[in-house]
Amino acid sequence: MSLRKVANIVGLLQVPIALAMLLVGIVAWAYGDGDAAAFLVSAVLALAVGVFTYAITRFDEDVTAREGFAVVTMSWAAAAVFGGLPYLLSGVVDSPAAALFEAMSGFTTTGATVFSDVEALPRGVLLWRSTTHWIGGMGIIVLVIAVLPYLGIGGMQLFRAEVPGPTPERLRPRITQTAKLLWLVYFGLTAVLALLYLAGGLGPFEAVNHAFSTLATGGFSTRNASMAEMSPFIQWTTIVFMYTAGINYSLHFRAATGRPPYLRTEEWRFYTGVLVVAALAVTLLNLAAGTTTGVEPSIRAGLFQVLAITTTTGYVSADYEQWMPGARMVLFALFFVGGMAGSTSGGVKTVRVMLLLKAVGNELRRHLHPRAVLVSRIDAKPVKSEVAARVVGFVVLYLLLCLAGALALALTGIDPLTAIGGSIASVGNVGPSFAGLGPTDNYGWMSSPGLGVLTFLMLVGRLEIYTVVLLFHPELWRARSAFH
Repeated sequence: MSLRKVANIVGLLQVPIALAMLLVGIVAWAYGDGDAAAFLVSAVLALAVGVFTYAITRFDEDVTAREGFAVVTMSWAAAAVFGGLPYLLSGVVDSPAAALFEAMSGFTTTGATVFSDVEALPRGVLLWRSTTHWIGGMGIIVLVIAVLPYLGIGGMQLFRAEVPGPTPERLRPRITQTAKLLWLVYFGLTAVLALLYLAGGLGPFEAVNHAFSTLATGGFSTRNASMAEMSPFIQWTTIVFMYTAGINYSLHFRAATGRPPYLRTEEWRFYTGVLVVAALAVTLLNLAAGTTTGVEPSIRAGLFQVLAITTTTGYVSADYEQWMPGARMVLFALFFVGGMAGSTSGGVKTVRVMLLLKAVGNELRRHLHPRAVLVSRIDAKPVKSEVAARVVGFVVLYLLLCLAGALALALTGIDPLTAIGGSIASVGNVGPSFAGLGPTDNYGWMSSPGLGVLTFLMLVGRLEIYTVVLLFHPELWRARSAFH
C-alpha cells in the first residue's frame, strides 16, 4: 500500500469538486441570494488542498487493487468533507456533522436531508444539493477517468471499486472510453429530462435541479412536499425516468447505437417484472382499503412510490405511512432490491437477488437429485462459482451492516423501529424510511453521533461494502499479501 499514490489521486479528484462549487457559486451570485461567497471560499480551499497534495505526491507506477480500494473510499470521504463546507459557511447548518451528512447524502444519492424547510434555502444551496447528486450518480472516479487519461494508469482498479454491481462491464477496450460513453449517455438523458420538465411547467431552475436529482436516483427536491404537489405530467415523467435510471447504462448505450438489448437481458426482465408486480400489489391493496381513490391516481401513486424506493431515488408523492399495512410491507421489501447493476441506483441490485433465487432453486433441486451438477445461468451463460460466492458474501455483509447500523443508532437513544428503518435506508441509499424517518420527516432532529453513523452507512452502501470494509482488514496494509 503506497499512501503517496492514494494521497496523489485523492488530491487530484478534489479538482472537479472545486470546479463544480465554483460554477454553483456563479449561479448563486447571479441570483443574488448571498451565499455565493461561501461557494467561492469552499472552491478555493478544495482546489488549493487538492492541487498542493497532487503536486507533492507525483508518481509513475501502476495503482494496485488494494490502493484502488483506499483511493476510492478516501476520495468519496474527502469530497463529502469539502462538499459540506458551503453548508457551514453559508450558515444553513450549524454543526459539522449535519454539513457532512448532507454532503454525503448528496454524493451517495441517498437523498436524506437535515433540512425541514428546503424552500427557505438559498438558490445556490439548492443547486449544490442537486449537483452533488448528479456528480455522485455516475461516480466521481468515473467522471475523472473520463476527462483525465492520466488515470488510465490503474484506472480499471478504481473503476471496479466504484461502479456498482458484481462484474463491472466495459463498453470499449480502454477504460477511459467506457467512462466517456457512460457520461455521454448520462448527460444526454439529463438534458432530455430537463426539457420535459420545462415543457411540464417547471421553471428552468427547478427543471435542472429535478433532472439532476432524478437521473442520479437521488431524491433531493426544491420543494418541501417533494413530488406530492407536482402535476400528473411531472409525476409520470419522473416515473419514466426513475425507471430508466434504474437500468444498466450500458444497455442504454447499446440501445442508442441501434441495438436495443433490453428484452434479451434477463436482469432487465426481472427488474421490470418486480416493479410491475409490486406496483400492482400496492395499487390494488390501497384501492381495496380506500386509502387512495380513483384508478389513475392510485396507479400513479403506487407506481411512483414503488419506483422511488426500488431505484432508491427517494422522492415522495404521497405519505405512504398512511397506506394500509400490506402496501407498506411491499415497500419495505423493496428496500432490499435496488435497481440493475451498472445503474445509478443503490441497494442490493436485482442481479444479486436473481442469483440468490437461482441458488435457492438449485439447492431445492439438489435435495431431490443429490448427484446432479447444477449451474446458475444468466442470459444462458453460466455464472462462475467465484461470482456466485461473492454475491452470497455481499448479501450476508449487507444484512450484517444493516443490523450493526441499527444497533449503533439505538445506542444513541433512537427507538428501535426508527433505527432499523434509518439503517436500511442509509445502507441502501434510499433516503426516506419509516417511523421517525418517514416520508414527511427529516433527519435534522438526530444527534451528531446518530448523523455520524448514518454518514458512514451511506458511504459503505454506495461503494458496495467491500471497497470500504477491506480498509479495515489488517492484511490490506501488510507489505506482502494476497491483495498485492
